[in-house]
Amino acid sequence: MQNSEKEHHSELVGLLPAGGKAARVSPLPCSKEIYPIGFGLMDEGRNVRPKVVCHYLLEKMRSAGVTKAHIVMRKGKWDIPAYLGNGKILDIRLSYLMMDLPFGVPYTLDEAYPFIQDAVVAFGFPDIIFEPGDAFVHLLSQRARSNADVVLGLFPARKPEKVDMVELGADGRVQGIQIKPTRTHLRYAWLIAVWTPDFTRFMHEYLTVDRKRKNDKKLGVNHVSGQELFIGDVIQSAIEHDLRIDSVVFTKGEFLDIGTPEDIVKAIQIKT
Repeated sequence: MQNSEKEHHSELVGLLPAGGKAARVSPLPCSKEIYPIGFGLMDEGRNVRPKVVCHYLLEKMRSAGVTKAHIVMRKGKWDIPAYLGNGKILDIRLSYLMMDLPFGVPYTLDEAYPFIQDAVVAFGFPDIIFEPGDAFVHLLSQRARSNADVVLGLFPARKPEKVDMVELGADGRVQGIQIKPTRTHLRYAWLIAVWTPDFTRFMHEYLTVDRKRKNDKKLGVNHVSGQELFIGDVIQSAIEHDLRIDSVVFTKGEFLDIGTPEDIVKAIQIKT
């Protein structure tokens, strides 16, 4: 069976990083990922309950067919599994993995490698709220059409210095990633992704080389920028190694990262 056929029949799994310290919004009464933002219908629509921020991402994954997801978190964030439990509230089977190396999101995600290496992954940041609700459906459809290794969901970005901006070719293929540029002509940032086992293996091998190349003090540092390693770094390397990175552009899409107190206030106002 060829790779494309195998991936067509691969399990679809959600993957969420929850390793951040939320330093910009500390102190919080709970982990940022379960901070209440608005309200939603719970208990099969019988009751209205506060809706935590990661609920928005998980329900979008579920609407695209994700029935199983891994949340990779740091020590001390026990309130996340205490609140979400086994995922029954979302009709998704949830499991929780502990991060080991605190050197960037790629290292956090790699903790899930033994569990996702043969799966198609639906990825998103649990502290970002976005629209449209069927975004993952479009990404999965594009992956099926193009057989891409990665499909990125792109959204208009008003503050490029806070996100990874994406350079596109005329055919919609991703040509490059600019990580939090202070100035750029690019319009769209990537926020969500769907990728195949080939990219999961590529990221795992990339990090394996990174570990060997650096000592413990410098582990996880991008050689060019000297900054924390980002998923955008891995995607850029994948482009340079001829993996196919496609995109779906949501020209009318919107997003809000609750990374600052001002953004939390804005999110609550929008969702209340």
